[in-house]
Amino acid sequence: MGPSARGLIMLPMTCLLLFGLTLSLASPGAKSETSSLSLQRHKRHWVWNSFYVQEERDPPYHFMKLHSNKSNIYTIYKIDGDGAGKIFTVDPSGDVYAQEKLDREKKSSYRLKARLIDTRTNQQVDNEEEFDINVSDLNDNNPVFLQDFKGSVVERSPKGTLVMTVTATDYDDPTTPNGNLEYKLLNGTDLFTIDEGGNIRTRIDYLDREKQSMYKISVQAKDMPGMNSGNINSTTVTINVLDINDNMAVFKKSIYSFNVKEDAKQNSKIGIMELEDRDEEQNKDPSFTVLEFPQVFMVVKNPMKDGLLTLMQELDYEKKDTYNFVIEVKESGIREPADNRHENLIKRAEVMINVIDIDEPPLFTEPIYNFSIKEHSPIKTLVGKVSAKDPDRANFAIQYHIDDQNCPIAIDPTTGVMTVAKDLDRELVDQLEFTVTAVEANPKGLKSQALVKVFVLDINDNNPQLTAEGMIFACEADPPGTIIGRVKATDRDEHKEVFTIRLAKPSYNFTLTDNKDNTANITVRHGDFNQDDPLYHLVVEVVDSGYPTRSSTTTIDIPVCSCDSNRKNYYCKAAPTASNASFHALIAIILCILTILVIVILFILRKRWQKKAAVILGKNGEIHEQLVSYDEEGGGEMDTNGYDVSILNSARNDGAVLPPPPGVYAAVNKPPAVRRDMATMIEVKKDEADHERDGGPYDTLHIYGYEGPESLVGSFSSLESRSDDASLDYDILNDWGPRFKTLAELYGIEPSENQYTY
Repeated sequence: MGPSARGLIMLPMTCLLLFGLTLSLASPGAKSETSSLSLQRHKRHWVWNSFYVQEERDPPYHFMKLHSNKSNIYTIYKIDGDGAGKIFTVDPSGDVYAQEKLDREKKSSYRLKARLIDTRTNQQVDNEEEFDINVSDLNDNNPVFLQDFKGSVVERSPKGTLVMTVTATDYDDPTTPNGNLEYKLLNGTDLFTIDEGGNIRTRIDYLDREKQSMYKISVQAKDMPGMNSGNINSTTVTINVLDINDNMAVFKKSIYSFNVKEDAKQNSKIGIMELEDRDEEQNKDPSFTVLEFPQVFMVVKNPMKDGLLTLMQELDYEKKDTYNFVIEVKESGIREPADNRHENLIKRAEVMINVIDIDEPPLFTEPIYNFSIKEHSPIKTLVGKVSAKDPDRANFAIQYHIDDQNCPIAIDPTTGVMTVAKDLDRELVDQLEFTVTAVEANPKGLKSQALVKVFVLDINDNNPQLTAEGMIFACEADPPGTIIGRVKATDRDEHKEVFTIRLAKPSYNFTLTDNKDNTANITVRHGDFNQDDPLYHLVVEVVDSGYPTRSSTTTIDIPVCSCDSNRKNYYCKAAPTASNASFHALIAIILCILTILVIVILFILRKRWQKKAAVILGKNGEIHEQLVSYDEEGGGEMDTNGYDVSILNSARNDGAVLPPPPGVYAAVNKPPAVRRDMATMIEVKKDEADHERDGGPYDTLHIYGYEGPESLVGSFSSLESRSDDASLDYDILNDWGPRFKTLAELYGIEPSENQYTY
């Protein structure tokens, strides 16, 4: 129904109300009250009521009039409150107008205040009074579904089961038919129903998820229920059918075949036997029964609720290579009757297992072998035998070897017989553990291993030992019968420790008492000891209980001491000739002394040699034989001159000039004073180089400007020279040796032929 139709419906009621209000306001002196309009006269002479105005009406329009019995030609009306001056205006005579289109859904009522003002004094003539303006509703809003609706119902639910509730919203006045709604299904009415509250229920009790698991239903909402007119809207709701266990699980095939290797381990998975069950996975609950060989095979459910065939024990191809058996499937908790009860169901399936042969490694008769043998048994004594065989039908020969190359046990590679290869000593190793490897004599060479334990048995091959329990000594005042000490017998052999302890030689001063617990007491026989005889010797024999018996003899030294009455504080005088050092200790001491003497002698000889070398160096003044001078006048010149230092050394020996060997430099004739200065200078430089901590190694002497007054060559500088070249005497060049011969020939007189000897 459009807005014009709705206006026609509401128009008679509105006109009736406005007509009654106008009559009341037009007759201010009327004393009667119209009960239908609920008009009354207030004490302050205002005539009020709640006024109604229609929503969605086009402005401006007049809809009410204010009236007070105190109004006159000098008074005007004014209003204040909700929307005053903007939505609602009043003229001086009290006519109220609506200036905007009103919407009840936004605001359904307005509260205002009316005042009567005297224009002459601008004062209120009467007290202000409140009144309400109510917006009457029109059916101008359609029903609205504010969400998507999804519901669910379990399959095979009873008729009338609530599925979901659908609700729509109408913003019109809910107290009027404009805001009341009714619902209707546009499809699916054969399966579902809906009531006036929007509740959707099942119409049948045989919904089947396996046939259809979801339904899309269109729902219509309409206002003004019971009338042909009104606003409508629709939405689509989703209804999911939930699954239950109402189908039996059955095998997809009647025969299943699997291949299993014979080396498959226990609890290994063989294969999957797929089931057919139209129910969802969470509602599947099959169980399986193996009718034959239940100790060998088992079927369990996998995560997909199919049958998982599992191996319960290992297979042996050589014993049985095929298995045929039947497996049955059942399912509990099914909602009866099952939907698939009339179908051809496979509840039993035949299973065929083919065992696949593989080449297996050798198999030992025992995983661990235990043997025993006496220590010190002769070489090649039999220890035991290990045995392995090829479990396959080929039955290849087996070769044996011990992995540990240092093992004292040897094994025959063909028979597996083990014998003693090295001497066994129980006191060193009482148990041997090693691994024996068996290898098939075929190209693959498959291997397996076994652990062998050999226990070394004890024989009586160690002499008993005697030890003292604490210090044994005799006091000068010990009376006869005093126990002065105890000795204990031990043995490294493994047998019952029963020893006999006795004196090997009779003793005048002491007796030995066997306590029968592997200990013996030493007792004073005759007292009155004297420190003049500070040491006594007691020879004791110990005999064990082994077979054959073994014994040992021990000498116990008993010193004589000065003691107090309690034998706690004592002083023992050392024996003057006693020596406890063994032969090997003495040899070691002598070797140490000889080594120290040799080191001292070598040190003294080295010191003497150093002193002698220092004297020789002091005489010779040089430790190397050549001086190299570098012409450093130019930045890039590489001129060098080498001089034989031996000439300097020879020049210091009484002035005698020794000629150098052929091919070396000629000797230089220098005055003795110059020779002494040169030697002294070299020694000084050497001493400075030896004691200079911060300087580098002084391997080459660089001497510059050595041209003092005693120099043979004098000075080459021309700064102090006032003579010309003609006045110079160059004969001295002949004294400088063959290296200056050419220079002497140019500037001086040639030397005689026999002056130099080459």
